[in-house]
Amino acid sequence: MPIIHHLIVDQFGAFVGKHSGRLRVTHQKDGKAEMLAEAPILHLEQVLITGNGVSLSSDAVLACCEEGIPIYFLSSSGRPYAALYSSGLTGTVQTRRAQLMAYDDTRSLTLARAFASGKIENQAAFLRYVAKYRKETAPDLYRELCRTADEMRANLADLDHLEGTTVDEVRSQVLAIEGRAAQAYWAALQRTVSAEYNWPGRLGRGAKDPVNSALNYGYGILYGQIERAIVLAGLDPYAGFIHVDRPGKPSLVLDLIEEFRVAAVDRVVFGLVGKGVNFEQDEQGLLKEDTRRMLAENVLERLEKPEKYQGKRHLLRAIIQMQARHLATFVRGDRPAYQPFIVKW
Repeated sequence: MPIIHHLIVDQFGAFVGKHSGRLRVTHQKDGKAEMLAEAPILHLEQVLITGNGVSLSSDAVLACCEEGIPIYFLSSSGRPYAALYSSGLTGTVQTRRAQLMAYDDTRSLTLARAFASGKIENQAAFLRYVAKYRKETAPDLYRELCRTADEMRANLADLDHLEGTTVDEVRSQVLAIEGRAAQAYWAALQRTVSAEYNWPGRLGRGAKDPVNSALNYGYGILYGQIERAIVLAGLDPYAGFIHVDRPGKPSLVLDLIEEFRVAAVDRVVFGLVGKGVNFEQDEQGLLKEDTRRMLAENVLERLEKPEKYQGKRHLLRAIIQMQARHLATFVRGDRPAYQPFIVKW
């Protein structure tokens, strides 16, 4: 039996308990407990609860907290609605104080530029990655994708000429630049998607078409990885920079996730689209259980792939954590600058 690093629990009525150094997932069938999965806690990195009607024992929760294993909860639409960590992970103070103070000085401007430029650079790079496979088979589309990538990168110069010294003064400018690039990115990708998918272009939360549903679900999984990295770095996930403060809105998670959407999710979803994979949906337009599991497995597998980073190769999951730590050292003044993660393809 293969070692399970990412335990996905999606069956209605499943129970997650602890048994002899393992997490065991069972389900009652005909009055008997049927074992669905068993994962050694020693090798486990996370538990992902994606189904309704799932219950956990307090022993299982305690074991995960003691070993630093996060438990994430996602709705059927991919909306993260809860995460369990050890309470000791949120006990740091120095970094959070520095993070709050950074909002009112030029550090916030540096971070706003970095988050936006990382997003644009990675989107443009992905278009070129998609284009190279069409150079011979669809030369017109190849040229269009490359042209769009160049136009997107031209927006980066505007980030160097922001008028202001803090993020509050430049937020509207940053969002406008980011928005122009994103609009071009999604319009270009739309041309690569088969008409069979009937994809209307990028829509956010609440979208019912299969491609947007798959993207939203993938982003929900990535969200948990980003939040955990931020918490482990001693930062406050609710005190962001580009995204404004609102009750219950994890602004910093939404800031940092922008660097990783393309590498962790877009590549996975559009790779599956290119293979003609069917994202099955129910009558309400929600992804079916098997499709959700398939997407979760593919995104989590992608996070275990190595990428070039600071002259070496590291797992994408590890890079997320290192970026969060770099963010923490920057706001504390221990690092002179913050550089976004740029994927190399």
